[in-house]
Amino acid sequence: MTLAERIYLSPPHLTGEEIHYVQSAFTDNWVAPVGPHIDLFEQEMSTLVNVQSCLAVNSGTAAIHLSLLALGISSLDTVFCSTFTFVATANPILYIGAKPVFIDSEPETWNMSPDALERALKEANANGNLPKAVIVVHLYGQPAKMDELLKVCQRYGVPLIEDAAESLGSTYKEKPTGTIGSYGIYSFNGNKIITTSGGGMLVSNHKEGVEYASFLATQAKDTALHYQHSQIGFNYRMSNIAAGIGRAQLTYLENRINARRKIFQRYEEGLKGLEGISFLPELPGTYSNRWLTTILIDSETIGVTVEELIFALRNKNIEARPVWKPLHLQPLFQGYSFYPHDVEHESISEMIFEKGICLPSGSDLTIEQQNRVIQCIQTTITSSLHLHPYLLG
Repeated sequence: MTLAERIYLSPPHLTGEEIHYVQSAFTDNWVAPVGPHIDLFEQEMSTLVNVQSCLAVNSGTAAIHLSLLALGISSLDTVFCSTFTFVATANPILYIGAKPVFIDSEPETWNMSPDALERALKEANANGNLPKAVIVVHLYGQPAKMDELLKVCQRYGVPLIEDAAESLGSTYKEKPTGTIGSYGIYSFNGNKIITTSGGGMLVSNHKEGVEYASFLATQAKDTALHYQHSQIGFNYRMSNIAAGIGRAQLTYLENRINARRKIFQRYEEGLKGLEGISFLPELPGTYSNRWLTTILIDSETIGVTVEELIFALRNKNIEARPVWKPLHLQPLFQGYSFYPHDVEHESISEMIFEKGICLPSGSDLTIEQQNRVIQCIQTTITSSLHLHPYLLG
């Protein structure tokens, strides 16, 4: 039997306009990590999210690394970090040799728990060891509870970095995610809401900090006629070609967000009759780009585990994945501290990991393709309920 066409989780979605920007880069011979597309991409992003300074780099990870360096963080320091995220959020802490401390999620947004952060900062303050920064992630496009998190950070004088890799176009109380803390970062990886193939952006209203980050991102070359270097630098700048792709993509950002939000709505409508499935909500005052539609499943109710549902989808040539495994559970970070949302109950991030699935959410997903996904989920669960009628009550 021939499998149906492959449905991917979140593939790149090109506009057709990228080739014109790339062609201009070739025509003008601007193919190195310098050129007019880079300057214009930074300016256009700055206007879009209303910040003073933007720095285009070769990955979101590089942007996080540079934000830590811009804050003066060194190997003697501690950085608090969301545990429920991709490893790229925390790896730059290790690049510097600093010590990560992981903060649990809260159940409404799945993002950093203000309660857990409060306890962690209170304890650190009592020990005379406050962190030099807190990295908050806006997961799957859903903004974190920024008012509560900022209030706690400001009480202790700790700057906040926003990992908005997944949330470009999302807003919190009408403010773009990534622009509320001291520094923000976006990712343009191939699976993101817009892509430059690979790339990222550091954004901030701290102009001097972004200028310093730019200095570090271009090998930290001192002002001199010859090549002179007094600090360790990095080869982190975005290429002019990649920036050209980004400029074309950026003009379609609103279109891509609308498409993914409609995809979320169709999943919600198509699966609403299945008891035991829930979705990541959108809290009042927030607007999510719905980068990925994610669901939680109650295996005891529907009779299917996360693994069984993922493999059922894969058997139909549909890509689905578990949600992020919390970093405090990763072998790389064994031995580092973790603060749960509620000391008397299980970790929220661990619960989400046990029950969460990411569904295909690409902005070019057709209605027919999405119906295939929904039908596979419905069939898998219905078949299980027929096999285990006691689950019907």
